[in-house]
Amino acid sequence: MTRREFLEVLAAALAAGLPLATRAASEPQALYVLPKRRGQVTLLHFTDCHAQLLPVYFREPDVNIGVKEARGKPPHLVGEALLRHFGISPGTALAHAYSHLDFVEAARRYGKVGGFAHFATLVKQVRAQRPGALLLDGGDTWQGSATALWTQGADMRAACRALGVDMMTAHWEFTYGAARVKQALAEDLGSIEFLAQNVRSADFDDPVFKAYSLRELNGVPVAIIGQAFPYTPIANPRHFVAEWTFGIQEERLQKTVAEARAKGAWAVILLSHNGMDVDLKLASRVTGIDAILGGHTHDAVPRPVVVKNASGTTLVTNAGSNGKFLAVLDLEVTRAGVSGYDYRLLPVFANALPADADMEALIRKYRAPYAAKLGEKLAVSEGLLYRRGNFNGTLDQVILDALLAVKGAEIAFSPGFRWGTSVLPGTPITTEDVMNATAITYPYVTVNELSGESIKALLEDICDNLFNPDPYYQQGGDMVRIGGMRYACDPTAAMGKRIGNMTLKGQPIEAGKRYKIVSWAPVAEGASGEPVWEVVSTYLRNSKTIRPPALNRPALSGVGADPGIAPGA
Repeated sequence: MTRREFLEVLAAALAAGLPLATRAASEPQALYVLPKRRGQVTLLHFTDCHAQLLPVYFREPDVNIGVKEARGKPPHLVGEALLRHFGISPGTALAHAYSHLDFVEAARRYGKVGGFAHFATLVKQVRAQRPGALLLDGGDTWQGSATALWTQGADMRAACRALGVDMMTAHWEFTYGAARVKQALAEDLGSIEFLAQNVRSADFDDPVFKAYSLRELNGVPVAIIGQAFPYTPIANPRHFVAEWTFGIQEERLQKTVAEARAKGAWAVILLSHNGMDVDLKLASRVTGIDAILGGHTHDAVPRPVVVKNASGTTLVTNAGSNGKFLAVLDLEVTRAGVSGYDYRLLPVFANALPADADMEALIRKYRAPYAAKLGEKLAVSEGLLYRRGNFNGTLDQVILDALLAVKGAEIAFSPGFRWGTSVLPGTPITTEDVMNATAITYPYVTVNELSGESIKALLEDICDNLFNPDPYYQQGGDMVRIGGMRYACDPTAAMGKRIGNMTLKGQPIEAGKRYKIVSWAPVAEGASGEPVWEVVSTYLRNSKTIRPPALNRPALSGVGADPGIAPGA
């Protein structure tokens, strides 16, 4: 059946009143029938799956604020503003995939997303339509689930080998430690090339990993350069990679591009884990890169941003997270360079894609020893639990409430991690759900005392990591999640002036007074404590039912009617 015939049959069936469940499955199926390839080169890209081997629910953010030149531009669009910008009809499968709108209703209609068995089916379907396509993994693959933590990423490396990944770069992979990463590369990465031009030895400034790979795709020589997360030693414990240096390495990247061109590359691609704002700036300054396949910020951006630079243009993309999307980039290339492209960011709807039997068996094998523990029901959630967004999500709020209740502190801090799956209302919260939001190699809960002055300075520093107008200084995730204390935030203000009106139980936080603080994920070497998942599990078991938590988000100022803030968020 041709694509046109398929769509005509589908349209007729929908018009005839196809049952709702079948309509929900059929609508996304039409996305997977691609038009004829433009050009000779196809690159398939996924990123930030965070070790989610099974299909999940994942709610996109309702707050994604851009500052200065980034305001109101991709990726800083949410909800209806995002749909309008990209011409996506509300109430459709694509609207559900790309936005938080009507999430619960749409999630129940379209089902879960991702899952490596379904992802594998889609990869095979696209490769059948695009012979010779490369599959690129943007990193944050070996971390984010219980089984990945307990196997030190072995389950994910096996899944990626089976998936047919050709090349990867990294970020959270480094939190297993330098020795474990080296061991994985030597023992079980198979034919997957690990690329990172910006990781060097601290002593002699030698390259730690291969910088790029040159492949011939349907007669076209293409260079793929790897760019690991530049701020790994800042965002994560430095002692895990004490002998390595990171950074954006702009000058070295420019030289690497020139070297790849000199060796015959007709097209140069950057497989990046910089974050999209960093990639947009990088694309304006480094020349000779045809496209950046980006990750880290989990932004699901339907179309590339075309960035001009001194020698031409660079396409900048970002492919979402949690195994939700497969990006397909077709390039028309001659010796003179890229002359045209097509790009699609395909949502992976598990109900519309049959599970690949081999991948399903592999996943079952790795999960079997832990299945009973993962399935333990800890409590039932009455409301939707989710994490993603610049400020507190309801899942973060439950973690904060647990820390406060179990540890008896006045104020709770939880990292602004972007990874973590969603839980629909009326469903059990399982051990697996908790681990999906907390599974890291430094999970310790600590209780300390901080002065009001120190709290203010800490929040200003974290806020600057998120809202600094220069993307090269945006070094972390989303804003730290806060429990107990309320505050105000002006993302547009200067460093040191973004945080204000800090109160606890209605009383102002005093600069000289000390407060009992509970937090988790300490980056200092030698830190210890109870793993956060044990604290949260204790709280859930004792609570049995979790009512929709009251979100403790800051009072925002300076942002006006920002398309990166959904109404009512």
